[in-house]
Amino acid sequence: MARKRIETTSSRTAALTCLCRAISSLENNRCYRCDDNVARSLIPGFFRIPLAGRLFVKLFAVRGSYEYVIARTKYIDAVVKKSLSNQFTQILIFGAGFDTRALRFQDEAQHARIYELDAPATQEAKIGQYKKRRLDIPSNVVFVPIDFDIESPILKLDQAGFKRNERSLFLLEGVLMYLQPQSVDQTFGIIRELAGAGSEVVFDYVYASVLRHEGTCYGEKGFANSVSNAGEQWNFGIEQGEIGQFLSHHGFKLLEHLNAGELEAMYFKDQSGKIVGRINGTHCLTRALVMKDF
Repeated sequence: MARKRIETTSSRTAALTCLCRAISSLENNRCYRCDDNVARSLIPGFFRIPLAGRLFVKLFAVRGSYEYVIARTKYIDAVVKKSLSNQFTQILIFGAGFDTRALRFQDEAQHARIYELDAPATQEAKIGQYKKRRLDIPSNVVFVPIDFDIESPILKLDQAGFKRNERSLFLLEGVLMYLQPQSVDQTFGIIRELAGAGSEVVFDYVYASVLRHEGTCYGEKGFANSVSNAGEQWNFGIEQGEIGQFLSHHGFKLLEHLNAGELEAMYFKDQSGKIVGRINGTHCLTRALVMKDF
């Protein structure tokens, strides 16, 4: 049986997300600028030139996808900071890719442990880049390599020292849409099994209509195909308006839900109140509370 590309080669979509963050960190416009200065150390020098980076985005990125990555990064950054200030003791990042929050927020996270769960090829590529760029990895960061097809996340996390029943934050950034429906169910079951009282989960998802190619969202055309061409197929979506029902079914309580228009108003409105960037409409961001008495 042929192995999936993600099992043998680092994730291309993770690398593209890192590239978008790096380009964004060099933007002059505050709406387009995120604070991922570490991402700049993980990409080729050519893209560190702002003009070159913006040209790449203009020529190759799906409409609104650059803006979406910027908004998602800012939103999840804020959630992580708030969680750490509220004394969450663990952060578990599913499919961490080239996420750099463990380095960027190491001062705020000194009291917590950060677990990065990902396929070995992507994780090895990331650690290799850290070493190549001489970036120190904080001692409270735990890398957990896993072959999701044959290994148990619960067992791997137990072996890595993850403590059950502590107040934890679970991040699934750019993850759910790549999973099969049964794997989504299993993932939320794992979170409920591991989480302590007051734990939260943050994730994004695509509308189920996108998987049916209905073409109702801004920037939808070609998005799923571009992901597929990278060897990382979208398999899961949630019907518009059904996020509350989805979360309730899995034992979670909705705390916040943001669609493209709401993210535009939050992050891409200039001082005069004008929207200066349009976000791809296929995705939504969600923050939810784990209900332990479910």
